Amino acid sequence: MKKFIDSLVNAWKIEELKNRILLTLGLLLVYRFGAQVTLPGIDATKLGNLTNQTEQGIGWLINVFTGGAFSQASVFALGIMPYISASIVVQLMGIAIPYLQKLQKDGESGRKKINQITRWLTILITLVQGPGYIYNLYSTLPPDAFLLGFSSFSFLFSSVLILVTGTIFAMWLGEKITDKGIGNGISLLIMVGIIARMPQAFIQEISSRTVQANGGIMMIVLEVVLWFVIIIACILLVMAVRKIPVQYARRTVSGDFEQDMMGSRQFIPLKLNASGVMPIIFAQAIMFIPAAVSGLSKSDAAQSLAGMFNNPFGLVYNIVFALLIIIFTYFYTAITVPTNKMADDLKRSGGFIPGIRPGVETGDYLDKIMSLITFPGSLFLALIAVFPAIAVSLLKVQGAWGYFYGGTSLLIMVGVAIDTIQQINSYLLNKHYDGLMKTGKNRKAVA
Repeated sequence: MKKFIDSLVNAWKIEELKNRILLTLGLLLVYRFGAQVTLPGIDATKLGNLTNQTEQGIGWLINVFTGGAFSQASVFALGIMPYISASIVVQLMGIAIPYLQKLQKDGESGRKKINQITRWLTILITLVQGPGYIYNLYSTLPPDAFLLGFSSFSFLFSSVLILVTGTIFAMWLGEKITDKGIGNGISLLIMVGIIARMPQAFIQEISSRTVQANGGIMMIVLEVVLWFVIIIACILLVMAVRKIPVQYARRTVSGDFEQDMMGSRQFIPLKLNASGVMPIIFAQAIMFIPAAVSGLSKSDAAQSLAGMFNNPFGLVYNIVFALLIIIFTYFYTAITVPTNKMADDLKRSGGFIPGIRPGVETGDYLDKIMSLITFPGSLFLALIAVFPAIAVSLLKVQGAWGYFYGGTSLLIMVGVAIDTIQQINSYLLNKHYDGLMKTGKNRKAVA
């Protein structure tokens, strides 16, 4: 613990790092402040029905990602989610559209053009989602909650304009954090929104265990210990890699004598979970379709189906959810890990995998290894995704607190925290300080 505190003190001594941290915290504070500002024309004291709507299911998930802004009819009610949707669409379109494939290979200039396309697509998605959110308010809130009149065009137009502006501003905040702050800005905005909902969920759980005599303090301690175990499991999943040994031929020239020598052995790190949280997000989106479609019918079978897929803690829901995660893990890994390109780059740089011929055979070998490690990775990811349902069923925890026992929210928090710590470590190590996760003696800074 002392070494960790010393590392934090050392981080504060580095002027550039200190300024980046302060800027990041300031912009995050602006985002959290905006999430509390209700749309003009809505009575903030009459949002009870909207709050009840976001206590479970898709409403809860969206509300967590927006840090509670969705349930408060905030100017940031859509948050950064339209940008995430646009990024996913552009990434998937890059598989089929040659122009986007060309941009992906153009380096920095191509990346800037892709970012610009993503921004415009974000605006289009927000223009579609904005009216949908307002009509949801019409159907959820009482008529007297609308101070400018129920279903008036002026309220609809101004609210959609504010929602679009709020999303653009949140996107700008995320990009500024990435460029001028520390960590990935968009991911930090999502993580802060998730963390903002955690204290309330934990307080509700404590109230349930103590006030209602549902297990008492011992159950709370057990839950916290289990929660830390799940966090450790998530860290292992995020950081686990399979190291493929690689050797490079290094040539040294002395006069007219040239000697081939084997360079130092290196490795290619293939991640156990190369797809991150994207399979869970894809699977979650698919899981909402049966409930939405079956809700259009009044038949008993349709209502039964809607009930099964509206219960995120049910057995059928989680079995289908886990299978979809495994399938999407293979799919997303296949499109995001270019083993053939890795083999070509390795061949051009003069490297090779011992015992494997460069070129096509290397690509096939990497693809085989990737497929083998993706299977346990997908099972582990699916287990973490459905663990909230296990916690609710076996430990009888409150649903709001149970969501933090796995799934998208916990994986995002762990992944973003690791990425941010690694960036801070790079600054510390460059200034000859020990990193936040490094043990050993501190080294004096070089002036």
